[in-house]
Amino acid sequence: MDDRLDAIFSALSDPTRRAILARLANGKATVAELADPFELSQPAISKHLKVLEQAGLIRSGREANSRPRVLEPAALKTIADWVADYRRFWDESFDRLDDYLSKIQGNEND
Repeated sequence: MDDRLDAIFSALSDPTRRAILARLANGKATVAELADPFELSQPAISKHLKVLEQAGLIRSGREANSRPRVLEPAALKTIADWVADYRRFWDESFDRLDDYLSKIQGNEND
């Protein structure tokens, strides 16, 4: 699991790849469609797509003469699950902090 998370977070570290994922959240797209908003060549976009595919964030489909890319929801769930573990940690920490602050504020009012 750690290797997969490393690959996912490494892939997400690049703003172009995050923008590609945001575009794919609206539906499948070809390499040409994904390259359109960027000032990058199609080969450069293809390299970004390869990183995203290797991380399991997207997959390549097949339609007639094109290979549109689509999001892979399982990889996004992996990230959400990982973040959820830390969210519980922070929620519990903030609850303890709230309890502590209430306690010391109560002592100041005595």
